[in-house]
Amino acid sequence: MQPGDQTSGGDAAAEAEAFVPLGGLHGLRRRTGPVSLDSSPRSGRAGDGRRSTFREDVGHAAAETYLVTGLAFTLLGYLGVGYRWISQLIALLLYAVLLMPGFIKVGYYYFFSSQVCRSVVYGEQPRNRLDLYIPRDHSKSCPVVAFVTGGAWIIGYKAWGALLGRRLAERGIIVACIDYRNFPQGTISDMVTDASEGISFVCNNAASFGGDPNKIYLMGQSAGAHIAACALLDQAIKESKGEHTSWNMAQVKAYFGLSGGYNIQNLVDHFHERGLYRSIFLSIMEGEESLPHFSPEIVTKKSSAEAIALLPEIVLMHGTADYSIPSSASETFADVLKQAGGKVKLQLYEGKTHTDVFLQDPLRGGRDQLVEDVISVIHADDAHAREKDALAPTPERLVYEWQIKLARQISPF
Repeated sequence: MQPGDQTSGGDAAAEAEAFVPLGGLHGLRRRTGPVSLDSSPRSGRAGDGRRSTFREDVGHAAAETYLVTGLAFTLLGYLGVGYRWISQLIALLLYAVLLMPGFIKVGYYYFFSSQVCRSVVYGEQPRNRLDLYIPRDHSKSCPVVAFVTGGAWIIGYKAWGALLGRRLAERGIIVACIDYRNFPQGTISDMVTDASEGISFVCNNAASFGGDPNKIYLMGQSAGAHIAACALLDQAIKESKGEHTSWNMAQVKAYFGLSGGYNIQNLVDHFHERGLYRSIFLSIMEGEESLPHFSPEIVTKKSSAEAIALLPEIVLMHGTADYSIPSSASETFADVLKQAGGKVKLQLYEGKTHTDVFLQDPLRGGRDQLVEDVISVIHADDAHAREKDALAPTPERLVYEWQIKLARQISPF
């Protein structure tokens, strides 16, 4: 199958009816269209603006499950079914079973919480949807995090950000989890375009869903960190040249890159050894000749001082025991940004793996270091918010410790 814009069975599920807030949104399907939420956002609405029924919610959950299953089989189709991948698949299934109690709780929150607005349409392409996580108290404008999820450029999905969205929303921060076309439906340029359009939607509509348009933060995890960094640099370069753009770098106060790879040219062999084979990866990246263009580290070296000056604060976060993408990827990118004159902070999590920081640690409950580090940047200039943070309730544990430890040992990531 060649990359393209044709809609597969999984994509048909993604084309399911988008969330429509009370009162209807004639402009919802356009990036710059107005978005208005009532004072009590719901997890789903029918097309006429009424609250969706339990049956409709279950139907939506089934459609989402169908899409995720399709993504999994797409991944297997491209990676093959040899011994290595059979063993990896078994490890993944065991990993999921061990953490299933937490996944079920997060899934229930995702589908049925009144604070989650699912599948808001931000563009015209398949998978151009985003989920909004709205704080209970949104009586005043809240900071907004536009989050691009990971998934090896093949199985990325907006719902992967549900746990992070919940944790940040509990602390008064709106989170917009941006979905995007995956390979083979699209290649890297499509993914960057989708992410940029999703960011544009957030920047242009933040006030409509209770966000502060002057306090937008961009975040990405794993492949999502790479895609978001590409979109950010592309935007800075365009603005430095005076080109017309649909969003403004001045609105983005900081970029958080979690467990990302920023010099794709240097990671081809590493990914090949990890099972993301060279031929597949080069197809995703549109050929070997395109690797420098989609390597933020290389782009930074070639960018003008004017473009670098437009970049917000860059916060790179990485676990030192990450085998999927080594922490040296963030360390090197931080050095390059510093040399170019960028504002950068490097946060390493000692002994943490690719999934520890983003998944296992939040499932433990209690104060999560990643969430606290992100919040410390967002609330740095808000003394009242910091006071509330100090008094914030401790998140509950979602999975027993023995299950988390065993899952960590089995994890294929």
